[in-house]
Amino acid sequence: MPLTRRQTLKSFASGFGTLALANLFATESRAIPIGNSQSAIGNPLPHYAPKAKRVIFLFMSGGPSHVDLFDPKPLLTRDHGKPLPFAMPKLVRTKTGNLLSSPWKFKKHGQSGTDVSELLPHTASVIDDLCVIRSMVADNINHNGACLQMNTGEQAFSRPSLGSWLLYGLGTENQSLPGFVVISPAQPAQGAPLWSSSFLPAAYQGTLVSDLKNPIDNLKNSTFSTKDQRDELDLLKSLNEHHREKRAEDSRLSARIESFELAFRMQAQAPAAFNIEDESAATKSLYGIGEGMTDIFGRQCLMAARLAERGVRMIQVYHTTTAKRSSCQLWDQHGSLRTELTNNCATTDKPIAGLLKDLKSRGLLEDTLVIWGGEFGRTPTAEGTDGREHHPFGFTMWLAGAGIKPGIVHGATDDYGWHAIKDKVHLHDLHATILHLMGLDHEKLTYRYSGRDYRLTDVSGRVVKEILA
Repeated sequence: MPLTRRQTLKSFASGFGTLALANLFATESRAIPIGNSQSAIGNPLPHYAPKAKRVIFLFMSGGPSHVDLFDPKPLLTRDHGKPLPFAMPKLVRTKTGNLLSSPWKFKKHGQSGTDVSELLPHTASVIDDLCVIRSMVADNINHNGACLQMNTGEQAFSRPSLGSWLLYGLGTENQSLPGFVVISPAQPAQGAPLWSSSFLPAAYQGTLVSDLKNPIDNLKNSTFSTKDQRDELDLLKSLNEHHREKRAEDSRLSARIESFELAFRMQAQAPAAFNIEDESAATKSLYGIGEGMTDIFGRQCLMAARLAERGVRMIQVYHTTTAKRSSCQLWDQHGSLRTELTNNCATTDKPIAGLLKDLKSRGLLEDTLVIWGGEFGRTPTAEGTDGREHHPFGFTMWLAGAGIKPGIVHGATDDYGWHAIKDKVHLHDLHATILHLMGLDHEKLTYRYSGRDYRLTDVSGRVVKEILA
């Protein structure tokens, strides 16, 4: 009679001594798993009562143009084609030409009377739920450094991502799903470092979902029963534990062990969590699913809502591809501004507004923090005749939901949209505020590595209390 797989494993294990087992699993322990589990992460308490339980970060990869979307500048229109009336910062990438007025009109919307570009009619319909920050400031003018800083707080070195810090500080609400999920059909150019756990234990890294039709591989097991799988996992865990006992703690091995347990639990919950097909036709229409331009990003946003509803702590939704074009940095309009920015807004505007409306209807917006933005903005001056350069000196992001004062505009740039001149919000300030809303003190959330206590905000950052409800 042929041996079962379980019997084969047992026989195989019994035939090897400790040294052989160590050699067998040495290579496996270096593999980086996906996801995490409560047993790997623990269940730490927040520093104080949180306003938000989870975060959805809508990342517009490439850098949206603030002066074309949320920050109208009449003088920019008046002085179109003239030189910028003050000196530019001495950075190579700022060698652009004369002023370029926005090709699009702005109009005040909602009871708040907030100005929104005609490119974003759906976002304009929910503007009273948003806190628009017009005075964001970053430190890096290139995509790689700026994306790293927006996602990890550091421009050049590998540091833990925002989602990893949140898992480290708070754990996960759902033991059967990853606590940090990244939804990105086309990976940003910077790739995994944007959701890496870096020197934090490997269990805190993000789980990448790039295939919207098949988000997680191997969720179904048609070969073995649940009991057989459980027996196999118990045997595998005992072998891994035996291996771990003989050597110093390696977070990658611990996370690897836990990833098998998480995968087993995910078989029960993940298919339903990621399956948007059972949503109503009205809900799909709200997100623009099945409507060509909005279908891909609509699916990403609806998936984010379902994951938030099931207790996923951090969900990042990267806009990196459209039905017409696959690109890592769609919002990088060095040229073709009039065409490409129009397409980007048409692709994302309805899904984003749909997400906010859906979260509100599900009762989730009151404890979910939603963030929109890219790594920087674009210059008010022209690159060529129809483009804008990278611009970290003053740009726009918005926040909505848990703990955020709705229907307000915070901060301002100068008359041409170049410098943030009022109530500046540095990226460290943004990160400090996000952690604060999640019940974490950014100065106390530290991790000792190589003899130093590191934190997301490095050695600066303040909570922007003016935008808090």
